Amino acid sequence: MSTPFYVAPEQVMKDRADYARKGIARGRSIIASTYEDGIIIVAENPSNTLHKLSEIYDRIGFAGVGRYNEFDQLRIQGIRHADLKGFNYSRHDVDALSLANQYAQILGQTFTNEMKPMEVEILVAAIGETADEADQDQLFHILYDGTVFDQNRFAVLGGDAEAITARLEEGFEPRLTLGAALQKAQAALAGPDRTLVAGDLEVAVLDRNHGRRTFRRIVGDELADLAA
Repeated sequence: MSTPFYVAPEQVMKDRADYARKGIARGRSIIASTYEDGIIIVAENPSNTLHKLSEIYDRIGFAGVGRYNEFDQLRIQGIRHADLKGFNYSRHDVDALSLANQYAQILGQTFTNEMKPMEVEILVAAIGETADEADQDQLFHILYDGTVFDQNRFAVLGGDAEAITARLEEGFEPRLTLGAALQKAQAALAGPDRTLVAGDLEVAVLDRNHGRRTFRRIVGDELADLAA
């Protein structure tokens, strides 16, 4: 009987991580940051139909970069998880931390046990109910291997994250107006060699002033005015 081919576990994990990172790097990046009324999420995405940003529940938003069909599956699973928990218990029992942990388990299990890891990074964002609870705004950045980062000011997803983070950190303020926060993210995504216009962006906010369901897309003339 022939001896089975042996590959060190460390090499297997490294190869899977490299594969996932290469897939994610082919996608366009996303920025989520706090602003005066909640959280703004800005994605470089010229498509009007394939959305990277979505609502999960009343005060919880979702964003994904990488392979679209994979992070869209995660989005649907998150909505189902939140709806079931809110129905069985209470709407107030649905929180971003438990949802982020659920996503981390799915991604970690896939990365460890499946032949191909998911080529995605995702974000779970949630806001406090009032302006006095603005310090309770949450940004959970979850990597392809299930690693979770709890960000307190902003989060950057995608292959060019280091360069975008460096540009965003220059003069960053957590409580900017909506227009200023959008333009700051727009400039960080574009970099010094490009210009992004409203048609290149997908923008959504979790707005404390928008009633129970805080998720709102910014489109059309409003987006054009804010991005100008």
